[in-house]
Amino acid sequence: MKLDLRSHRKRHRRLLLIGSLIVVLASATTLAVASHRIESEQAAFAAPAAGRCVPSTLNRSAVLPGTSLAVTPLPDSYDALPRTQVSLLGAPVHALSHIRVAGSVSGTHSGRLRAYTQGDGASFVPSAPFISGETVTVKGTVTASGHAQPFAYHFVVAREDVLPHPPSLHPSKDPNEKMHFRSRPSLEPPSVVISHTSSASEPGYIFTAPYNGPGQAGPMIFDEAGNLVWFNPVPAEDAAADLQVQQLGGKPVLTWWQGYIPPQGFGIGEEVIANSAYQQIGRVHAGNGYKVDLHDFHLTPQGTAVLTAFQPIRCDLAPLGGPRGGAITDSLFQEVDLRTGLVRREWHAVDHIPLTDSYSNAVTTTLANPFDYFHLNSIDQLSRGATLISARNTWALYELNSQTGQVLVRIGGKRSNVKQASGARTAYQHDATVLPDGDISIFDNGGVPMVHPQSRGLIVSIDAGTATPVAAFEHTTPLKSGSQGNMQSLANGDTFIGWGSAPYFSEFSSSGQVLYDAHFHGSYQAYRGYRFAWTGAPGGKPAAVASGSAGHQTVYASWNGDTRAATWRLLAGAGAKSLAPVATAARTGFETALKPPAPAQYFAVQAVDGAGAVIGTSATIHG
Repeated sequence: MKLDLRSHRKRHRRLLLIGSLIVVLASATTLAVASHRIESEQAAFAAPAAGRCVPSTLNRSAVLPGTSLAVTPLPDSYDALPRTQVSLLGAPVHALSHIRVAGSVSGTHSGRLRAYTQGDGASFVPSAPFISGETVTVKGTVTASGHAQPFAYHFVVAREDVLPHPPSLHPSKDPNEKMHFRSRPSLEPPSVVISHTSSASEPGYIFTAPYNGPGQAGPMIFDEAGNLVWFNPVPAEDAAADLQVQQLGGKPVLTWWQGYIPPQGFGIGEEVIANSAYQQIGRVHAGNGYKVDLHDFHLTPQGTAVLTAFQPIRCDLAPLGGPRGGAITDSLFQEVDLRTGLVRREWHAVDHIPLTDSYSNAVTTTLANPFDYFHLNSIDQLSRGATLISARNTWALYELNSQTGQVLVRIGGKRSNVKQASGARTAYQHDATVLPDGDISIFDNGGVPMVHPQSRGLIVSIDAGTATPVAAFEHTTPLKSGSQGNMQSLANGDTFIGWGSAPYFSEFSSSGQVLYDAHFHGSYQAYRGYRFAWTGAPGGKPAAVASGSAGHQTVYASWNGDTRAATWRLLAGAGAKSLAPVATAARTGFETALKPPAPAQYFAVQAVDGAGAVIGTSATIHG
């Protein structure tokens, strides 16, 4: 059901988030002023307050005064990990010289200045880690147009909060929750229930990554009828999330997150990249001592990846009524050079957003359950030098200046710069994306505790400083998704929604008609769901197994991940080397049954594409 549709509104509007709402950046200062400021602040940094995690000035620019360099860690910040590198983005490596990095406890650090593949900067990678709580001073020179400009700044290394690691739970509520296949008994993906289909829906397969059920977790592709196309189980204690099709080097690839999900609701893992043969061609790791979080991951045409990470750090929460020796879960995102693994830039919520903007409560938090005040869950880099992010626990979207990292506009939450028209307010939302016409799509959870009566997909327009709803999509059976979820705009104008912790997948037409609806049985969850076109051509051989006695034999055939086979051909014979075709059958879902016309001792199966070509032959099996 689509609510508040305003199709008469003019399309192709620009996202009006700047103008009078833009925070005016301070003009560049001279080196003398910058050096004086650093010297005057050094005393305060020499002995950082116990448990401090918030800088003295929020929303500071990452660009050093008088230079073109955007740096990480952010000057005056308290959130860098001991294994951080010093990122200097905005000048080629040959323009950087006299780099000196020293800790107030650990002393001067040796290291390497390593260039980014993109040619626009370098990271100083220390040969040894820093010490938690110490102040690190960075000095150097950048040369531009023949002019050498010295720079200097400092940051404080965070005190990490190490969380417990309880085992993952796999509850079971429904005996029909898992699929079973004779030819691939090792695969047990969740069963898919189809509620509605339509010939008008966008062509393509459904991509998701179920977890938390009684069966296996892992990236999964299924078709319109709910038939499995591909499933890749991950290790028992791991989960997977955010399976999608992206482009790498001009070719389609699969990407998904894989790792451990602690009870706090973020990810500790890595990103996996696989080609159309389902062969892993890369694993992307976070830099600076972090692990990749599950919430968002994008490959860029520039040979970089943008990813999220979460990190609990010690923090004095007494001003919020929490423990003085408490901890917060900081949210951040990084841009990583894929070829070198270097961190080009890193943005932390705690450096820019006040802790008091959160709708979460710090009072009852502990070191084992830190104050998750922000909970970053999506990143959308825009072509005009801005980045749009979404934070679940502040109920707000933020437009950032991509170079400086500074927050320009807040949409929603406690201190919104944008007026919220009726129906535009979100709560615990996920997946904010700027559409080609400038509108913003958002998966609006509604929250736990409940703020809205049900979850919805929402499209809002920003005009003259006001957010106005253009369309809202709600499930015909009201769903309350306490966490997760996403909204995807399809090429034909449809909208596809993954409902998160309520494991449903729905497609709506531009007029709001439900074209497709499916869900998993029982206790499974799926962080996101997408629809993509995809051609899978797995390596290896199809699988085959024979069942039954002579005269009542059935051979079951499957090929995990293949999308090309139209029919299966059964080969049979009295000897393993004397097989001949005896039967064919149209492909029926993941596994197809073929019956030989007469008893045989040996069998094999061949996958045949729509043009009649054999694209794969199984191993020979005994009947």
